[in-house]
Amino acid sequence: QVQLVESGGGLVQAGGSLRLSCAASGRTFSINTLAWFRQAPGNEREFVARITWSGIMPYYADSVKGRFTISRDNTKTTVYLQMNSLKPEDTAVYFCAARQSSVGQYYFWGQGIQVTVSS
Repeated sequence: QVQLVESGGGLVQAGGSLRLSCAASGRTFSINTLAWFRQAPGNEREFVARITWSGIMPYYADSVKGRFTISRDNTKTTVYLQMNSLKPEDTAVYFCAARQSSVGQYYFWGQGIQVTVSS
């Protein structure tokens, strides 16, 4: 099993920045890909960004490309989501997720963390 814990959320004004962290524990050696998703009230959960556990091949949703950066600290079992130029439409609960293959479903999820961007 893999456990994921998000941190770093909060309230920020439009144009500001936040950095989310996802700390992984348990069978982290089995992780292939770690991703961030988000869910705004009344909306379905949507993909934000993903990266391989080795810290390469980042991939982003068009809505965040150029503003968000996903990275992994290889000295720690932690993945980050640096969010710059935040917009009110970025307001959502952000979830960290992991999968053990390069494709397919994400079977491990964190509890989610609130990000609120005020206009």
